[in-house]
Amino acid sequence: MIEPYESALDEVPGAHPYPRSSRYHDAEIGVHRKADGTEVRYAKRRLLPALDDAAEETVPHTVSAGERVDQLGQRYFGDPGQWWQIADVNPVLDPRELTDEPGEEIGIPLAGGFPGGMGGPGVRNG
Repeated sequence: MIEPYESALDEVPGAHPYPRSSRYHDAEIGVHRKADGTEVRYAKRRLLPALDDAAEETVPHTVSAGERVDQLGQRYFGDPGQWWQIADVNPVLDPRELTDEPGEEIGIPLAGGFPGGMGGPGVRNG
C-alpha cells in the first residue's frame, strides 16, 4: 500500500515531501522496496557540518530565565518551527538544553550562514 502523501508526490515530478522551511528539505529521499513490492519512501540521514564551521557563522544570544527554544525560533526567524536551526549550530543532544541555563550564551545562525537554513537573526521568513 502506498501512503497518501506518496501518491500525491508521484503526480508532481521532482516534488519533495518536506517544505523549504523543514530541516529535512534538503535531505535525499530514499526508496525501500518491501518483499511484497511495496515502495516506502523515507528521508535519508541528514548530516550536519562540523560545529566549528557552523559556529563561525553565528551571533551570540544570552539565555533569559523561562526562555524556550521555540520562542527563539520566532524571535530570530519569524517562525517557532525554525528552532532546529539554532539547535544545529550548538553542541546539544536535546534542544531543551539550549535554554535550561539562564545566563548561558548560545549561537544563533546568521542569514545564509548555515547550509539549509532559511534566514538568520532579524530575518522574517513568511
